Amino acid sequence: MNAVDIDTDRTGLLAERLFESAVGALELFSVYLGTELGLYRALSEHGPLTAQELSERAGIAPRYALEWLEQQAVAGFLETDPDLPASERRYRLDPADARVLLEADDPMHVAPFAHLLAGVGGVISEVARAYRSGAGVPYESYGDAFRYGQGHMNRPAFTHELPTEWLDAMPDIADRLRTARTPRVADVGCGQGWSTIAMARAFPNARVDGVDVDAASIADARANAERAGLDDRVRLLQTDASRLSETGPYDLVTILEALHDLSRPVEFLRAARAALAEDGAVLVVDERVAERFTAPGDEVERMMYGWSVTHCLPTQLVDQPSAATGTVLREDTVRRYADEAGFSTCSVLPVENDFFRLYRLDR
Repeated sequence: MNAVDIDTDRTGLLAERLFESAVGALELFSVYLGTELGLYRALSEHGPLTAQELSERAGIAPRYALEWLEQQAVAGFLETDPDLPASERRYRLDPADARVLLEADDPMHVAPFAHLLAGVGGVISEVARAYRSGAGVPYESYGDAFRYGQGHMNRPAFTHELPTEWLDAMPDIADRLRTARTPRVADVGCGQGWSTIAMARAFPNARVDGVDVDAASIADARANAERAGLDDRVRLLQTDASRLSETGPYDLVTILEALHDLSRPVEFLRAARAALAEDGAVLVVDERVAERFTAPGDEVERMMYGWSVTHCLPTQLVDQPSAATGTVLREDTVRRYADEAGFSTCSVLPVENDFFRLYRLDR
């Protein structure tokens, strides 16, 4: 190819895009530091603060405090007066930005993306080795940061939307959870337990089992349920999802953004079907990806493939045989899995969401 044949506009656009991605990634790492070290919390509770005051409030070294505060102001995350001497500048976290960076239950809280990125960054060399060998990377290898990020990224939707809009789209099941004497729910792939807790809180008669194979996630969920005062109605079980029928029957089985993560999704769905009480149902919430593969894709599709190549597919390949679904679980695949598992119907629920598609599966 001659130099004159090269599309310089295309080259420049890609170079600019990767530059912007690098800036964004570095800013997410700075958000990780702000969350992990309690810097946003200190600014929210005690601010506006100087670098010295933040150092004292948060227990970090003064020089690090100054550099982080300046970076946050340059990024536009904090407000300050740049004309003052460095030692006199006070830095303020606007309440509107605190919703995004700090308030864990707020629907706009997306700061956990930073912990997800930190978790992937910590294990990316192991992921590269897995690409060469064809093996998988265990979920626990992604560490505390990824587990925190995954749990807290979904926490707002699970806290607010799951017990209201999502379950209201299954009116017979929602009515049963509200009126039955002791309805039972299994929350599969419960992670840190935010969805389990939300359903137990919303339906006081219900007994909710949170199920996850990851020991650290179950430990987090137990602690969160105890803090919520719900440990008398919430049971957290570290077990394989395919054994669900052993603890049923359940009026509702939920699998929230987790079906694509299972190595053997059809086997699990069969177990979920066997675990249902009469007229019970399964609620699957998974990624709202495109109906078919299209390239280039939109931002949601790009994000889902990004998680797939760095996390979801590697974790799915640990156990063999594996369906190796990846993150990009399309509607036709869900329907195929449900059909193979023996469900009579698989319907998409009329719930609008930018990131999730909801399915109801009936025996």
